[in-house]
Amino acid sequence: MTGPSAPERICLALPTNRACSPALAAVAAEAAHAAKHFGVEVHLLVLDSCDEPTRAEHARVLAALPVAPGVVTHHLDEERQRVFLRRVIERSGCADADRLLSLLLPDDVSYGACTDRVFLIAAALGCRSVHRRDSDSAYQTFEGAPVFPVHHEVAALGRPAAQVADLVSETVLDPALARRPVSMAGASFIGELSVDIGEMAELDAAVYHDVVSLWAPGHWSEESRRELVEESFRGAGTDPFTGDRSTLTLVDPMRVDMCNIAFSSAVYERVPLPPATRTIGSDYFLIHLVHDATLPGVLHNRHIENFYTPERRTDAGFHAYQTRFVKFLLSMLYFHFVYERMAAAGPALLDDDQQVRPAAVAGLLRESTRLDRDENRWRLDRVDTAYRKLGGRYAQFAESLSTRRELLLDEAVRDIEEFALLTDSWAALARAAREDAAGPDGTGSTSG
Repeated sequence: MTGPSAPERICLALPTNRACSPALAAVAAEAAHAAKHFGVEVHLLVLDSCDEPTRAEHARVLAALPVAPGVVTHHLDEERQRVFLRRVIERSGCADADRLLSLLLPDDVSYGACTDRVFLIAAALGCRSVHRRDSDSAYQTFEGAPVFPVHHEVAALGRPAAQVADLVSETVLDPALARRPVSMAGASFIGELSVDIGEMAELDAAVYHDVVSLWAPGHWSEESRRELVEESFRGAGTDPFTGDRSTLTLVDPMRVDMCNIAFSSAVYERVPLPPATRTIGSDYFLIHLVHDATLPGVLHNRHIENFYTPERRTDAGFHAYQTRFVKFLLSMLYFHFVYERMAAAGPALLDDDQQVRPAAVAGLLRESTRLDRDENRWRLDRVDTAYRKLGGRYAQFAESLSTRRELLLDEAVRDIEEFALLTDSWAALARAAREDAAGPDGTGSTSG
């Protein structure tokens, strides 16, 4: 006679490099909600890259939270993350261990790398899904209660699409895909633009159009560029939540955001996110991959509220953020090439077990690095002209950009090469993480 089976584990993750005590308390409440209503064991994972005083305050906030049955908290600073990663890389047997460590835990900001660390830690914890939130966002409220996205995520992820059809408001999915697992669930945000360029639109709408249109493929028509600009970075607009709507579908990457997303382990243990530093948008790759590989997802409307932190308004913050934005524009030369070919490949990206083939993805990445750089030189020319028109600190940024052109062009290619390298190693890293006996806390237990 066997006893009751252990509850399934999920990972609710918040990577942060800024003070965010309110966000920690809010995400902890979502974790408690998930454990209570879905019977899962929730591993609340906070990856903390803040300075020591801020980390200490975060630790006090987490320690003061009420005990929530079924919730296990892990608060890891970068040193504890580094110890875990070194152990996993060594166990994986992958070559060039130091380089892999530098990609997974770089010295500079990387939205993709911090989420890759979440993925590996979730694998070590035995979680079936990762649910990611951001520290510069908050939950909406409706009828006095927080609107938690996990409500839609837990119920759907990992189950065959046919079993999820009764849980959603509508199904817009080819019946031929009904046996494939739901691999992603997500929504978007309301509030401020996801990219901090609203001031640009206020200063000069034409310049804003010129700059935002640069993230379109180079061969697009002006009409297509205009349509892209109109919907870019706006999320779900400003209308608040008034009731649940959800769709079982191939989720359009333009309709979800990484502050409000969840993936099944069958996705994130196969292919990582780009570890590029100083680049916004580097963490959106899996959203495209799930869609292009024709893996079902759930699109819902429990949108998160987006806001900006004061640091971005400082001169140093402005300069750093605009560099990330320009690097994002340059990355699109390569990513558009990959996305177009992934879309053409469709289900050929999957193996016989309906899982993504990492080698197919890495091959497309390497093929993209052979593209001519002239399109990116044209992008830098357009950015220079636009920013100088705006004057002030935009013109100052353009001047500094002019001295870094070749460096940025080189970095854009190297970022893709390093993404391909990490993709080659990823399955072995994920396997090593799953087999790691010490766990991310280094204790061999699941307590944080």
